[in-house]
Amino acid sequence: MPPLSELMMFALALAAAGVVSGVLAGLFGVGGGAILVPVFFQVFGLLGVDDAVRMHLSVGTSTAIIVPTSVRSFLLHYRRGVVDTALLRNWILAIPLGAILATVIAAYVSSETLRLIFALIAFAVALRMIFNRASWRLGTELPKNPIKWLVGVVIGVLSGLMGVGGGVLNNTFMTLYNRPIHQAIATSSGVGVLISIPGLFGYIWAGWGEPGLPPLSTGFVNWIAVGLIIPVSLLVAPLGVRLAHAMDRRQLEAGFGIFMILIALRFLYSLCG
Repeated sequence: MPPLSELMMFALALAAAGVVSGVLAGLFGVGGGAILVPVFFQVFGLLGVDDAVRMHLSVGTSTAIIVPTSVRSFLLHYRRGVVDTALLRNWILAIPLGAILATVIAAYVSSETLRLIFALIAFAVALRMIFNRASWRLGTELPKNPIKWLVGVVIGVLSGLMGVGGGVLNNTFMTLYNRPIHQAIATSSGVGVLISIPGLFGYIWAGWGEPGLPPLSTGFVNWIAVGLIIPVSLLVAPLGVRLAHAMDRRQLEAGFGIFMILIALRFLYSLCG
């Protein structure tokens, strides 16, 4: 066990990550998992968590934190009347199905595979955020079912494997079909709810009885990290919502994209090591 001073530093790092994830939940309609997963991966490694379960634990714990953060963000956006409730109703089964499939996949793949998946998707998302242009469109209306329904399943699977709330993927989907970015952000907070709740139970099931998990873990969810970050995230989520409706987000998107590239490189480096 590391000395108390190091544990205090880890706790402060987790609290800081909670601030960032809460702001991101409101600002981009994401659950903050893109921040939390790499932070958890580092912290759990410093605490001596077995590499075989470290990435799974990071993703599962991030998913648990996204539940209240996404609910809080969704309610705040819903009160502003900009959520596409029709799209969420269409995805009410598709996205949870994808999230459950993600936990089944996670139960059978290695930590290295999960890191590779995270890195590849992070790269793709980062490139889109950095080079995105308002003129990029695939159409003026969202596609009809079954394509739209299948997109919901894919968002659920990819987000569930990354431990994120699906905001960035849904933002991309909606804006490519001419939906206003503020509506996409608001709707993405609801997507996070649909992903995180089944994902939480799925990661508990997937990690049940796994050796090498740290104390106070239920499956691939560590409740110490959850308890440290959730209060901070909930406290600052309204700030992100206010920023989302008041700021020019082009530079913020580019900065977040660069951050995602750095995270992807970090995971790829760990695979090479």
